[in-house]
Amino acid sequence: MSKVAPPGVSIGPDGVARCWWGDSDDLRRYHDTEWGRPVADDRRLFEKLSLEGFMSGLSWLTILRKRENFRAAFHGFDPSAIARFTTRDVARLMGDEGIVRNRAKIEATINNARRLGDLVDEFGSFAAYAWRFEPKHRKRLLEQAELTALSTTPESVAMSKDLRKRGWGFVGPTTVYSFMQAMGIVNDHLRGCAAGVEVERLRRSFTRPV
Repeated sequence: MSKVAPPGVSIGPDGVARCWWGDSDDLRRYHDTEWGRPVADDRRLFEKLSLEGFMSGLSWLTILRKRENFRAAFHGFDPSAIARFTTRDVARLMGDEGIVRNRAKIEATINNARRLGDLVDEFGSFAAYAWRFEPKHRKRLLEQAELTALSTTPESVAMSKDLRKRGWGFVGPTTVYSFMQAMGIVNDHLRGCAAGVEVERLRRSFTRPV
């Protein structure tokens, strides 16, 4: 008997139940092994928030296909290296066809890398700062109608506002919420998604950075 999936959950050719958006050749691996899994590594967190900024006005698939190019161009998203970028690096990046060549987004990434040190000095790590905005109470897992209705949350608005106050750029509340979803600060997999069950287990055992 074939599986009957809840709304928004797709049964892939491998028989695995996934959120509908992750059931394609380009996105299955990302959906299954990355999205929503809790992260406490500062470089990975900085990379994802930077890439979410570059995604503004585009699709995540566009950015995902260019991710290795971004990593090469931005020195593996090492914030200390990016903080030392000069106008020559901006010109280099503007000439790199492998990334999104948007001067404002490039300059914001460099600016944000320079400001990251202040967060680390204050909170001990970027991870400790970001996880402060984890919702205290949230229903798990979501239904499709609930997920599609979400683009921001009070927590993403608060984090966005705080980062902007600290001088960060391209960190609007929608961008920040996408970052929180991807880095496991929330679990927005759908009810019935196999990865969502695994993510929830990982979140329960995850040691929040302090």
